[in-house]
Amino acid sequence: MSTNIDIIRGTYEGSSEENGRHLLAVLSPDIEWTEAEGFPYAGTYTGVDALMEGVFRRLATEWIDYRAEAHTYLGDGDRVAVFGWYSGTYKATRRAMTASFAHLYELEDGKITRMSQYVDSAMVRAAMG
Repeated sequence: MSTNIDIIRGTYEGSSEENGRHLLAVLSPDIEWTEAEGFPYAGTYTGVDALMEGVFRRLATEWIDYRAEAHTYLGDGDRVAVFGWYSGTYKATRRAMTASFAHLYELEDGKITRMSQYVDSAMVRAAMG
């Protein structure tokens, strides 16, 4: 049986396609996903469709080689914290960035019910011009 850390790790440590498939498989249908204030996609997205359209589709179309690379996972029951770096090049400006992040996940019965993002949004915004 997978632990909550294993479930979350599976959304970071493969190819972009694998990570996306793994994430979709473990999202609760009524996921509450919060992108940090100051981040270009800030806000809370409720439901898988809103999340895919409001965040992931935009990342895929507005950035070149956008990545979230995790370096640390910490588990506390139904919560998992992930620390790492975002990187990518913004298509419109051709400026690259690297920004540190923390993600706090809440899981229930093996599904992600909430995620809160904490990020150095100044680095991301600088790349966007």
